[in-house]
Amino acid sequence: MKLIDLNPQGGIGANSIYLQIGDVNILIDSGLNPKQAGRLAMPDFSLIKDISLDLIIITHCHLDHIGSLPVIMRQHPNAKVVMTHSSKMILDRMLHNSANVMLRQKEENNIPDYPLFTHEEVDRCVPRFTGMEFLQPQKFKGKTDEVEIMMHHAGHVAGACAVELHHKDRHIFVTGDVLFENQRTLRGAQFPSGHFDTVIMETTRGTTERQVGKERVNEVSRLIASINDTINRGGSFLLPVFALGRMQEILSIIHDARKFGRLVKCPIYAAGMGMALADYFDEISRKYQHVQFNRNIIKELNIQPTARKLDAGKDLKQNALYIISSGMLVERTPSYTLASGLIGSDKNTIGFVGYCDPDTPGGQLLQAKQGEDFTFATANVTTKLQARVERFELSGHADREELAEFAIQTQARSVVLTHGDQAARDWFTKELESKMPGSKIIDPVPLKTYEL
Repeated sequence: MKLIDLNPQGGIGANSIYLQIGDVNILIDSGLNPKQAGRLAMPDFSLIKDISLDLIIITHCHLDHIGSLPVIMRQHPNAKVVMTHSSKMILDRMLHNSANVMLRQKEENNIPDYPLFTHEEVDRCVPRFTGMEFLQPQKFKGKTDEVEIMMHHAGHVAGACAVELHHKDRHIFVTGDVLFENQRTLRGAQFPSGHFDTVIMETTRGTTERQVGKERVNEVSRLIASINDTINRGGSFLLPVFALGRMQEILSIIHDARKFGRLVKCPIYAAGMGMALADYFDEISRKYQHVQFNRNIIKELNIQPTARKLDAGKDLKQNALYIISSGMLVERTPSYTLASGLIGSDKNTIGFVGYCDPDTPGGQLLQAKQGEDFTFATANVTTKLQARVERFELSGHADREELAEFAIQTQARSVVLTHGDQAARDWFTKELESKMPGSKIIDPVPLKTYEL
């Protein structure tokens, strides 16, 4: 088997892995790096330009896994494109939103490469999408060889799957992004136990040790208590969230707290594509048992839309809860603009509930110290950090110990590390080398070919 990590920067970003299994050419995911722009944000597809892809597998619908999909589909018009049925229901909506964002960024930032694809191209892609049932194997052929594919629940977000591949006597497992714990909206990952020859696994939380008392149920309680305290002090609470998955999860948590009288009365505002995706989650929930979400909670919470135009550096002083994308306070998003007005008051709180890349404004704010100047560069705002900034351990990614335990019990001959910053990969390398002395632990150099 050949493997190439096509993510040119490594880390987390333009996730895309090429596998040649026998003579079957497979691409797993086709993402876009949110920290880059134009073609620099894409995987390096030049290494497979002379290869005829047989199959493109999408593990889930976050931008860092699907953001360049129409580009690779354009380059490989005969490749089959498969994903779970739940992902198929969401995918074109996510790609259309990405096209809108690129058009806006082209105008705002003068990026000549954008858009990488158009709305019309997304529409042409949709008929090529094929949904697969969880745990229902299907066979896909190359010129002479055949690979059997089976998808497993991976938690993380609606439709997310791990991929099991069989070729002759070879047995390969790709975790994708995974969460083993149950969420309010989603059942946790259900992975098969036992031996695999090769495991390709994410490493997102490799630098994060789960502390005693930081269990998910305790973190939910701590989040509600922090919201109540902030509102009672006359402040506002901002929850930056990812549109897909995190928004719906947080809405469910807030709804439960309000329903059982644990959340103070306050206005709740929400904005971003996550609200539109609530309809999709509702539909998926009615069709598939792994998702539990009812969009009626939006009405029951009396959620109001934020103002269409937010003024940078202005505290609206509405003594309210804001649930707004983007989750990492990416520049020129509603959460970024709102945060620029909230951080100057010690009454306010900004609470992060998901992964924050350290190079994003959200990651930088988490590292900032009270009383220091903090700059929102694209908003042209610099303010002393007075607000509380908190992190709640409600990540959509598995704890490192759980992932390591899964890898160890497979006793795989090779474990390939993906989707993690270098420090996270280093932890997994050290841990797995000590616990799997007979296995080869590979932290792949981007764009380098490996024979496994």
